[in-house]
Amino acid sequence: MSLLNQLFSRGVFSTRCKTCLNLAISRMKLLQNKRDVQLKQMRKEISQFLQAGQEPIARIRVEHIIREQNIWAAYEILELFCEFVLARVPIIESQKECPSELREAIASIIFAAPRCSDIPDLLHIRNLFTTKYGKEFVTAISELRPDSGVNRTIIEKLSVSAPSGEIKLKVLTDIAEEYNLAWDSSNTAAEFRKNHEDLLGGAKQVGVGAALSHAPSKNNSNNLSASNTEQSIKSTHDKQQYEQLEASIPSNNNSWLNTKEIEQSHKNNDVQFNDTKTETIFQSSDILEKARAAIASANRATAAARAAASLAHSDFGSLKLEGESS
Repeated sequence: MSLLNQLFSRGVFSTRCKTCLNLAISRMKLLQNKRDVQLKQMRKEISQFLQAGQEPIARIRVEHIIREQNIWAAYEILELFCEFVLARVPIIESQKECPSELREAIASIIFAAPRCSDIPDLLHIRNLFTTKYGKEFVTAISELRPDSGVNRTIIEKLSVSAPSGEIKLKVLTDIAEEYNLAWDSSNTAAEFRKNHEDLLGGAKQVGVGAALSHAPSKNNSNNLSASNTEQSIKSTHDKQQYEQLEASIPSNNNSWLNTKEIEQSHKNNDVQFNDTKTETIFQSSDILEKARAAIASANRATAAARAAASLAHSDFGSLKLEGESS
C-alpha cells in the first residue's frame, strides 16, 4: 500500500510540475513580447525628450526602462531554466535529493518566484519543490545562504536597488545613438556625478558649520561655569561668616535681618545665574551681554554682603564693649 502511495505521489508531482513549467514558459514568452513593445515605445519617448532638451525628464524615465530591461533579461534566463528542468522531471522524480546538475536551475526558479508576481506559476513550482525537498532547502535559497546555487545574473536583474549613474548614462547614450541624435552627454554625466559629490560636500559643510556654531556656545558656557563657580565659593564663604555672626548674636534683630537679606540676595543671584545659563541654550547671540550683566550683579551682591558683614562685626564689637563697661 505504501508503495502504491509513493508511486501515486510521484505521478502527481511529475504531472503538476510539468504543467506548471509549461504554463510558466508560455506566460514568460507572452510577457517578453509585451515588454518588447513597451520598451521600444519608452525608448522612443526618451529620444524625444533628449531632442527637445528635456534631459531632467529623460534622466528620470530611464530608470524605468532599466528596470523593465532587467526583468526582460531575467525572464529570458528563467525560461531557459524552466525548459531545462522540464526535460529533467523524470530524474528529479526518481531521486530524493536535488541533483547537482539541476541545483542552479531549481534554486533560481525558487528565488525568482516571489519576485515575479506576474508569473504565479513559478509560485506553484516553488511549492512543489518545498514539498519534495523540505522547507529548509527553500529557506536557504530564499536567504541566499552560502552554496545556495542561485544564478548571480538572476539576483542582479531582480534586485530592487536603484541603477548607478554609469548605467543610466550608458542607456541614454545607446538611445541617442539608436535614433541618430546629436546629443551632448557631458551635462548629464556631470549631473550624475554631481549627485554624489554634492551630498558628501553638503554633509561636510553642515558638519563644519555646526561645529562653528556650537563653538562659541561652548566657550561662553565655560566662561559662565567659571564665573558661577567663583561666585558660589564667595557666597559659601560669606554665608559661613553670617552663620557665625548669627550664632554669636541671636538677640541682635538688625544683624539677623541683614543676614537674611544677604542670604536672599545670594539666592536670587543664584537663580539669576541659572536663568542666564538656561537662556544661553536658546539665545546664543545675547549670551555675552547676559553673562556680563550677571557677573556685574554678582559683584555688587558680594560687595553688599561684605559691607553687611563689616557692619555686623562693628555692631558686635560695640555691644561687647558696652557689656564690659556695665
